[in-house]
Amino acid sequence: MNEDYKGIILAGGQGTRLLPITKVVSKQLLPVYDKPMIFYPLLTLVKSGIKEILIITNPSDEHIFSELLGNGSDFDCSITYKTQKKPEGIAQAFLIAEEWLGDSNSILILGDNIFANGYISINLKDAMSNNQGSTIFAYKVQNPNRYGVLNITSDNKLISVVEKPKKPPSNWAVTGLYVYDRTVVEKTRKLKPSERNELEITDLNNIYINDGKMNIFYLPEDSFWMDAGTKDSLLEASILIKTLSDKGLDIF
Repeated sequence: MNEDYKGIILAGGQGTRLLPITKVVSKQLLPVYDKPMIFYPLLTLVKSGIKEILIITNPSDEHIFSELLGNGSDFDCSITYKTQKKPEGIAQAFLIAEEWLGDSNSILILGDNIFANGYISINLKDAMSNNQGSTIFAYKVQNPNRYGVLNITSDNKLISVVEKPKKPPSNWAVTGLYVYDRTVVEKTRKLKPSERNELEITDLNNIYINDGKMNIFYLPEDSFWMDAGTKDSLLEASILIKTLSDKGLDIF
């Protein structure tokens, strides 16, 4: 059990890439094979020893998540709910969670991110044990221009994270799983809204990088990560989870 850490799942947003399905239901409640999408980030945290979890939703969806997940007792954790009244950036999650977090370290995972490699919980436990500020998880992709991407030197020194670059400096995408120390709220307060009027997680990560407080965990080639926020990726994730389940392999 990691008593120094609390977990946050950001499950808001409009789900525009999944319209018209998401016109009547939150994307994080859509099925990924045999479970609602929200189960995957939740179980990723629980299997890593996180016992206190905050789920941030749209105001209109909070009661549905609460009805589905309850107080967390069915998952051997404690779940609290808060709402994001307007989608003003991923980093806004820390301002919403400030009082709940208190003096704890934190893990943030995006509600549409699915990790399925059988040992993501081991990876996350290692990251928490060795974290000296912040840790991001990088995954090698074929289409890095869709993501925040690592800008690294030839000897793997991290320079910055670049958001959705036209000319990606690498193929290493930053996944929606982040480990932060107790200063994350203070650092978030220093952020200025981007051109799209959001508090960008990339800007927060670059503060840690500039302070020399960022670690990178490179997910191995045989691991699986997906942002299941598009129709194609949602289908692909369901097929993969079914394949792993049919083979009796551990997802988390």
